[in-house]
Amino acid sequence: MNEPLDWNAKTIAEFRANEGRVGGIFEGAPMVLLHHRGRRSGSEYVTPTMYLPHDTEPDIAYVFATKGGAPTNPDWYYNLTAASDASDASVERGTETYQVTVRELTGVERDRIYAEQARRFPGFAEYERQTAGVRIIPVLELKRV
Repeated sequence: MNEPLDWNAKTIAEFRANEGRVGGIFEGAPMVLLHHRGRRSGSEYVTPTMYLPHDTEPDIAYVFATKGGAPTNPDWYYNLTAASDASDASVERGTETYQVTVRELTGVERDRIYAEQARRFPGFAEYERQTAGVRIIPVLELKRV
């Protein structure tokens, strides 16, 4: 197994064993497991990622396609934005799994949500610095169906 897949598998196992909590560099950070279907392969994938909860709507969460500041978007971003219906996208949050609709944020709305995540977790500001002039890190709104 390659290193990112091994890391993902360990994080997923820890998340599930601890009712949605993980330790290490993500200790105390809000985490979800994204369930998505490969847009070309049709294979099912699970990807751990941090999220930002909506201020007032508990059924909305925001995820950030940072790919650790890489110059390209992660595959999960393309899979989620290509989801034709909610059966192709779901999240595990805590001990609950549910289907979601996916909406990509743009402009001022995207910038406001990303800035809040970067304020709470400064590593996100570094990811944005690393991708400046290369790409704008996508922000997706995941809303419970």
